[in-house]
Amino acid sequence: MLKQTTNTLLMVIPNSFEFNKEAFLSNKFQTKPNRDKTIVQKQVEAEFKLAVNTLRENGIEIILHENSKDKQLPDAIFPNNWISTHQSGELLTYPMAVTNRRKERNTALITKLCNERNYKHIDLSGFEKEGLFLEGTGSIVFDHINKKAYACESPRTSNKLFQKVVAKLGYSPIVFKAYGKKNELIYHTNVMLSIGETFVAIGIDTIDENDRRRVLSSFNDSNKKIIELFNDQVYSSFAGNMLQVENKKTEKILVLSNSAYNSLTRKQLTDLKKFNKHLCILNIPTIEKVGGGSARCMLAEIF
Repeated sequence: MLKQTTNTLLMVIPNSFEFNKEAFLSNKFQTKPNRDKTIVQKQVEAEFKLAVNTLRENGIEIILHENSKDKQLPDAIFPNNWISTHQSGELLTYPMAVTNRRKERNTALITKLCNERNYKHIDLSGFEKEGLFLEGTGSIVFDHINKKAYACESPRTSNKLFQKVVAKLGYSPIVFKAYGKKNELIYHTNVMLSIGETFVAIGIDTIDENDRRRVLSSFNDSNKKIIELFNDQVYSSFAGNMLQVENKKTEKILVLSNSAYNSLTRKQLTDLKKFNKHLCILNIPTIEKVGGGSARCMLAEIF
């Protein structure tokens, strides 16, 4: 049986972080900073270093990768959008909608992981030429135990390609529409949905009314405890952008940001603590505001 969680995560050092104007066109979770980019870079470096240390203190193995400093990769801190690994032995690299993010795919890193862990590399980046995009586990949220895959359609998530990829992996697809604060399609599924071993945390009211019952029925059929998130928790605090992992003792740990944690109600926290031995809280306010992604976006699972 497949596991939902891993104890090893890939993280990419943000050595050229800045507000990504091109990404902002489809990511309304970003906020343009009113500070010099040098100051922003220093703040992000400090937040990232603290996040890595916090994860390691919780017994989670971190693989750190650093890109060449002469490359301008403003969103490289979010590797889960271009790479995923799977217990069946595949390493997938994905087609990116934002053109200046395509350089994040790193051949040397892919080769290293494939050699060390015997992955078969499946390169999907060629679909960019067809205008079809699927941004990794930003676009797809996997329920590995039940072999289901969830995705909300957006300019960054092609339903056609989603169906093709999850069929290749042997998963059942559940696709739906979800809306942001300004009624735009939410750019990535993982900002409104997190799936753990025995629970899901989901911004139910972000989902189109025509799709809502079908999505909830799928979770109920999988015996997942549904923890409902309020829209403002999703839109303003990245409460949906959490990831359940495990430490070296195989204890379940939920990784989330400080802003997400502070937004949760006592009841929501009580429910989450039932399914997780520890809550691992990362203080990443600059990364969230300027980058438009939170704790889960920073973590690529290595199975």
